[in-house]
Amino acid sequence: MILSSLLCISVGGSLGPEAPLVQVVGSTGTYIARKLGFKGEDIRSITIAGMASAFTALFGAPLGGSLFALEILDHKPVTRYYQAFMPALVASCASYLMFILITHLNLGPTWTFPSYSNPQVNDIFYAIFYSLAGAAIGWLFIFMVKKLKSVFIFFTVPIYIKLALGGFILGTIASFLPLTRYFGHDQLQEVLTGSFSTGFLFALLILKLLAIAITVTSGWRGGFIIPLFFAGTILGVIIHQLLPGQNLTLVSVCVMASLVACVTRTPVSIIILLGTMTGFQSLIPIMFASLTGFFLAPKTPLINAQLGIDRSVRK
Repeated sequence: MILSSLLCISVGGSLGPEAPLVQVVGSTGTYIARKLGFKGEDIRSITIAGMASAFTALFGAPLGGSLFALEILDHKPVTRYYQAFMPALVASCASYLMFILITHLNLGPTWTFPSYSNPQVNDIFYAIFYSLAGAAIGWLFIFMVKKLKSVFIFFTVPIYIKLALGGFILGTIASFLPLTRYFGHDQLQEVLTGSFSTGFLFALLILKLLAIAITVTSGWRGGFIIPLFFAGTILGVIIHQLLPGQNLTLVSVCVMASLVACVTRTPVSIIILLGTMTGFQSLIPIMFASLTGFFLAPKTPLINAQLGIDRSVRK
């Protein structure tokens, strides 16, 4: 899993390390819990704690990483959500401390957005308006994934043929728009600070969504959270160019929140994650944008883990 993900990232695939990282560390938590003799919901809590620590090491947000690990799964009944919160938070804090000590990173946001000052009550209504665009792009991405998945399933060929075909398409897209390469962590800052035409950004947005969907459906390993943050930033810059009087940071963060909440169904954690990763301190507009994206999400989840968890762990 680790080698597969590293290969996808290093050759320019449009998926990030979050999904393999979380699966590996969460599975390790399950293995350790069983070796230590834990049973039932205790195993589940330790597994979620491992997932939370992995999210935190990647996102640099202990509280957001803990909540994301809890929200990304299907919890029935919802009381288990709160039961696992404290182990997840403790694991996240420990992971964050070890990560910054090893990497010598400073405390601060992941990306540098323009300043957002003098917030107004009207910003809440603007946030809802922007989030409609984010939710629409979320629907488009889900549609792309489902259609491409049916296409790749139709071809009954070995997995390496699908991987090669997906890689060829990604390389073709990247030859026209190099910014579609990789999972968008560094490219996001480039879009924020660069000078691009609206037409170019529209093309980049559509082709980036297509690149993410192809990477997912052709068999490559990786996660699409950070790539979707990148796509949301592109859409935010487009809206800012069409409506130049609006604050770029407010537009971008609200679109990012709505888009990711629509696709992942994680409205609470996205608020904390974006506030931490972008340095956007006014969380209220993000709340409204995230909730709007969540309530406008399709009825059927895109993420398989949200379709129902294997309850065998309870035995």
